Amino acid sequence: MTWQVIPADPADAAVLSQVIADAVQDLPPAHWLVADPRARHKIFPPYFRIFVDHAMTAGLVHTTADRTAVALWLPVGTDSPGPPGDDYESRLAEVTGPWAGRFQAFDAELDRHHPTGTAHHHLAMLAVHPDKQGQGIGTALLRAHHATLDQTGTLAYLEASSSRNRALYLRHGYANPGPVHLPDGGPPMWPMTRSTAWALPKRHTSRR
Repeated sequence: MTWQVIPADPADAAVLSQVIADAVQDLPPAHWLVADPRARHKIFPPYFRIFVDHAMTAGLVHTTADRTAVALWLPVGTDSPGPPGDDYESRLAEVTGPWAGRFQAFDAELDRHHPTGTAHHHLAMLAVHPDKQGQGIGTALLRAHHATLDQTGTLAYLEASSSRNRALYLRHGYANPGPVHLPDGGPPMWPMTRSTAWALPKRHTSRR
């Protein structure tokens, strides 16, 4: 099946935030962030809404016609990326309550490994609703923006949150030196980068 990738509209923000929350509920980093499943279901939609709102204004948000998948891309300069919005700390505290410390530690650990010195696009979120996973939608979302990145020679960066996700990104040209672990014995995540060189035709040379 061919999936059409389209730009999201601000009116889609609530639906797409819920899609991300549903997609990541059972991933190891989600359990590390909020151990209580009932609290996790309550916290995650407004938490991810912070990032969707930010990408709507400062980046690119791609989705499908049925709004069951979403990719958040953020252009980043040569310095470390800033927070997702000037009011991030206050929104984070309001949304996460007693779990705010975990989310702050999560941000700090990922920031430590974010590349600097090279402009790139950060895939902050790629999520497909659980009922739609395994149908190639994630691949369609990746390819849609990779085509633009390849035209401009722009690096891409992301943090894979599971070995399954890591395998998907490896198939699309991403590489990583190895996992990093969240604090206090937390689960692994995989910082991954993709250059455009891997997709270029290889030159064949012959010896005379």
